[in-house]
Amino acid sequence: MIKAKGIAATSAKSTLAPFSFERRDAKENDVVIDIKFCGICHSDIHQAKDEWGGSMFPMVPGHEIAGIVREVGSKVTKYKVGDTVGVGCFVDSCRTCSSCKQDLNQYCLEGMTGTYNALERDGKTPTQGGYSDVIVVDENYVLKIPSSIALDKAAPLLCAGITLYSPLNHWKAGPGKKVAILGLGGLGHMGVKIAVAMGAEVTVLSHSDKKREDALKMGAHHFVSTSDKEVFTKYASNFDLIINTVSAEINMNDYFELLKLDGTLVVVGVPDKPLSIHPFPLIMKRRSYSGSVIGGIKETQEMLDFCAKHNITPEIEVISPDQVNVAYERVLKSDVRYRFVIDMAKI
Repeated sequence: MIKAKGIAATSAKSTLAPFSFERRDAKENDVVIDIKFCGICHSDIHQAKDEWGGSMFPMVPGHEIAGIVREVGSKVTKYKVGDTVGVGCFVDSCRTCSSCKQDLNQYCLEGMTGTYNALERDGKTPTQGGYSDVIVVDENYVLKIPSSIALDKAAPLLCAGITLYSPLNHWKAGPGKKVAILGLGGLGHMGVKIAVAMGAEVTVLSHSDKKREDALKMGAHHFVSTSDKEVFTKYASNFDLIINTVSAEINMNDYFELLKLDGTLVVVGVPDKPLSIHPFPLIMKRRSYSGSVIGGIKETQEMLDFCAKHNITPEIEVISPDQVNVAYERVLKSDVRYRFVIDMAKI
């Protein structure tokens, strides 16, 4: 067994604290990774506080992992010691269902194996995440981080980056398309950068004017403050695609009206409570309301290569492990521009 140090929640009401545990030894197809950086995702907070139900404790959160290969199993062919690699939101899937065979492992019909707060395919071994110094993962669920992307900035790409890349790619954001990003946070700011690089005309929809300058610096062509309700009339039937990144309760019917005929609103942010919608704005212009979750391994690697090619990286604030609880509080107050990344070398 491999001794590991991390930061864990021991219950839904506890703060995160130092935690020692063991990882399995590398099997023939496994890669052992020394974790250098791990991003903080809002879903880490939801799960550490058991806000979605079913959380397993003790829990080491973290699924935006960037590090360096320490060791490889005897049959590993994709990686070697010293490679810079990443691990995202899942570390396994059934590999045989129709989704997995289409490289859509995130939609595995048997359920993907989460990087933390899940059980491995044996059904009994808990997974633990990236708020730690080492992790062991099958090579087929490890990503190659291009050398041009610094490891601290690579980490958030493994969730925030792919969460926005996948729907933008699927719904064909590009030249001639008007795309709106709803919310400019850890997810939204990645959506702006990626959509601009794809060639779309990009608008940021935000509840206030505070981030206008940031949005324009990131490449957004337009910024709209939705606190002025007149904008819903001004921009009616304007967008081909809206990506909703916010985790708050909002009136979705207002945003449906911003879509063109056959436009699509895709939700990637998950609020605490269910949203209420009315079908009229959808049916009157054949609009679609859809969802998307991260991306498969193949698409995630494509995203990393795309970001390297276009020099796309997240805006980050690097913190030490002992600052995690304060960082959680700041995330809940939207007091971060735009992603916290933990320096796990200091654990």
